[in-house]
Amino acid sequence: MTISAANVKELRERTGAGMMECKKALQETDGDMEKAIDLLRSRGAAKAAKRAGREAREGAVGSYIHIGGKVGVLIEVNCETDFVARNEEFQTLVRELAMHIAAMAPLAVTADEIPAEVVERERAVFLEKVKTEGKPEKLWDRIVDGMLKKFYQESTLMDQPWVRDPDKTIAQMVQEAAARTGENIVVRRFVRFALGE
Repeated sequence: MTISAANVKELRERTGAGMMECKKALQETDGDMEKAIDLLRSRGAAKAAKRAGREAREGAVGSYIHIGGKVGVLIEVNCETDFVARNEEFQTLVRELAMHIAAMAPLAVTADEIPAEVVERERAVFLEKVKTEGKPEKLWDRIVDGMLKKFYQESTLMDQPWVRDPDKTIAQMVQEAAARTGENIVVRRFVRFALGE
């Protein structure tokens, strides 16, 4: 099958992958654009996983103040090179993350960063809830663990569904950006300010 330059160009624009990678993906999928995108995404995810161990010392501190000035966010996102830190796609990622944090108010970047006392308080609340609902005692720990898992998904930035595309988590969004830039990208930290809190 002959792959047109227009198809390669479209795939490049949609994925950010290199020209030869796009052409090869289109050839492997018999010209099916959506399958080619999925193929490139899966390869990009694999490459991003290999890059995860590389040090990310460059990056940007981004900010977002919500309309009305009642919520503000500062976020640090790191990458490996100054070149990527300055590129428009990386800057857009930083801004999207800051806007997401303003909207969804996560407690931490990952579950490991949630203070132990917060986790224990939630565990105690969940356990009391399970007891009052009359669930069998032998299932309490398993039910509470499931409730904690849901708590982490709702409370940690990387596990939250992205507000603009709920089928994708923030971790997946960052991984896709890492695949497109060819660098390790790490959300280092954030602070969310809300008036009166």
